[in-house]
Amino acid sequence: MQPNRIRAYVWEFPVRFTHWMNALCLLIFCITGFYIGNPFIYAISSQQYIMGWMRFLHFVSAYVFLLSMITRIYWMFAGNRYSNWRVFIPLTERQRKDAIGGLKFYLFLSKQPPYAAGHSAMASLTYLGVFILFLFEIASGFALYSQSHLKSAIFWLLGGWMLSIFEAPTIRLLHHIVMYLLIAFTAIHIYIGWYLDIVEKNGVMGSIFGGYKFITGKEWE
Repeated sequence: MQPNRIRAYVWEFPVRFTHWMNALCLLIFCITGFYIGNPFIYAISSQQYIMGWMRFLHFVSAYVFLLSMITRIYWMFAGNRYSNWRVFIPLTERQRKDAIGGLKFYLFLSKQPPYAAGHSAMASLTYLGVFILFLFEIASGFALYSQSHLKSAIFWLLGGWMLSIFEAPTIRLLHHIVMYLLIAFTAIHIYIGWYLDIVEKNGVMGSIFGGYKFITGKEWE
């Protein structure tokens, strides 16, 4: 560690925990969702319950994912300034300027990385979009699930109301398409994380495990 850097606690435990729970759920969603839509393992006896287990894992992960999102949204109001909801919306001129600068860096139009103690403005806007996709996946998933619970008010609130707007096949298609978008985001997210870790040398990849980053003084709060 260079002497001009200080070790700062940025990502609190609820932020790190929900991050990894979301990652685990998305992995399970991809495997089980692809199987439910297009089975790639076939049962050879009536004793096997492959589709049943896939659906069970998909549904259990949906509840875990829902609770994780509720926790993360709550922490946008209860957590430190790095996880606050204001970070995700460009309310100030500085945030908007930083977002444009970050976009230029990611498009290789600028060599100046988007230094930030927490999320940069560009990253925050991206995560806001991802949160919206998460919420859509939750609502659309429970909309499809609610077809077997038509008299349940809770399932209607969680997503069953979407059936009054879209047909079930349309919801299923959109649910599937958004998952592809999230897979693409995950790949880009990992690449950018490693790239920034090399460029900024602030321990950003390790911070999602331990919560600490190395602050240089170049970051804006």
